[in-house]
This record gives sequence, structure tokens and C-alpha cells, in this order.
Amino acid sequence: MFDHFVVSVVVVPPLAVLVAALVAGRLAPALAARVLAWSAVAVAVAGTANLLVFALHAVAELPAVAHLMGWSDRIVRADVAGEPWVSWVCVPLLVAVVAMVAWTHRRHRRDLRAGWSFPRPDGDVLLVDDPAVTAFAVPGRPGWVVVTSGMRDALTDRQYAALLAHEHAHLDGAHHRLVRLAELAGAAHPALRWVSAQVGFLVERAADERAAAEVGDRRLVARAVGQAALVAAGRPGLTSVPSVLHAAAGAVPRRVAALLAPARRTSTLPALLPILVAAGTVVWTGEAIEDLRELLEQAAGWLG
Repeated sequence: MFDHFVVSVVVVPPLAVLVAALVAGRLAPALAARVLAWSAVAVAVAGTANLLVFALHAVAELPAVAHLMGWSDRIVRADVAGEPWVSWVCVPLLVAVVAMVAWTHRRHRRDLRAGWSFPRPDGDVLLVDDPAVTAFAVPGRPGWVVVTSGMRDALTDRQYAALLAHEHAHLDGAHHRLVRLAELAGAAHPALRWVSAQVGFLVERAADERAAAEVGDRRLVARAVGQAALVAAGRPGLTSVPSVLHAAAGAVPRRVAALLAPARRTSTLPALLPILVAAGTVVWTGEAIEDLRELLEQAAGWLG
């Protein structure tokens, strides 16, 4: 069983980061965000499931538990005789993962509540009288966009149209869900935090490209993104806003550079790599679960 711990918890998450780095720039941003977010979730779930398997193995080694369940604790311990520490190390690791995931989930719920605290407008845009230079999408059914008067005043009419197209792209693509999934995966395994950050950047790039397609001017969107970030840097923000899906979020210089460059040709084929890595670790985790089941059956049969 030690091999399952090494592969799913130690090897695959960094491998997923390497694969994500290789394919992120070769896919369209919208597709890359979806593929990387969901593959990171699969890798995180598989790694956490392996921690759970080993934690259960540690519990099964306890004589009191073995007596209660009717199996031999000696047979269970013999299964990890070469690495007896692995099972017990997985117990605090599992507790830490659960705590981090719960904290991240709570933070996202707090962010959503912060967005929902703004009144729903009659249309799909709420203009708030505030000098802060801020705009963000509020997910909902339907969602809406919050724009401060400071942001509106900082942009020309055409730049403002590009800004709204960007934020509506976030709503249409349900980007908040992808960001949440990726951040939960990063909470479950430290190596996946890079993938989480990359997904956050990719959803901004996807919204930029959607806005550029709608307004028909990539340079206009680049100027709107740069202007919003530049003016926002010198003014205080609102006291309570969501931490994702901001108009000036992400690595702004990289976003502007990508918009000023000619549109890149992309392919869907590289998406297979992270999918294969995720599928492989899920299958490997299934084997770990089956191995534990067979071990406990053997321990129960030996005692009987």
C-alpha cells in the first residue's frame, strides 16, 4: 500500500503542476481554465482519498477496534511492516486537509455573501456611488455586475463597454465556480496552489478574450484593463467586495501583453495530458481502496 501513498500524495500533484504549466498556454483560456480546475480537483480528491485510506488503516491497527470489528490487528499491521509510520502520519495530514478545505470553502461563502449584500439592480448592472475604482461580477440566477462611480468615471464609453463585456463573460462562464474548485484543490494539497493561481489568471484571460470578441477591438480591451488597474492602484477600495472576478484582477501586465499581441492559434489536443494524469490517479486510488477492503477481509477471515 505504500506505493499508493507515494504516487497519489507525493508524485502526482507536482506532476499535475508540471503538466498544467506545459499545456496552459497551448489551450484557449476558457478551455484551459476548465480543464486545469477539474483535473486539479480530481488529483486533490484522489490524494485526500488515499490519506483517508491510510488513516482508516491506522485505526484498523488498534487492538480495540480490531476486537470490535472482528479482525486481526496483527495481520493489518503486517501489511505496512516496512513503513509502519505511513498510516499514522496520514491521520494528522488528513485532519489538516479537511481543516484547510473547510476554511477555503467558508471564505468563498463569505465572498459570495459580500457580493449578495449589494442590492440586485433592475437590469444587470448596479452603479454604486463610491470613489473607489472597482467593478466585479456577482454570481446569481441571474447574476449582475457592480461598478463604482469611480470606475465609470475612469473609463471612456468604449472602455466601459469593454469592462461590462468582461464582467458578463465571468457570469456566462460561471468562472466563480472554476476559481472555487481550483482553490479547494489547492487547499487540499500545497503543490496544487500553483494550478489554483493559474486558473484565476486564466478566467481573467478568458473574460478578456470574450470582451475583445464582443467589442471587436483587442487594443481597446487592453487599454480598459490597464486603465482600470492603474487608477485602482491609487484609490482605496470598497469595504466589502468579493475577492475574485474583479475587472483589474490577475497579472494585469500579462493580460495586457496578451491582448496587444495577435490572437494565438490553439488546439484542444493538449487538454488530454491533464485529463490523463487525473484519470490515472483516480484509478490508482480505486486500487488503494480495494486493497484495504481485501486486507480487512483477509484479517477477518484469519481471525475466524
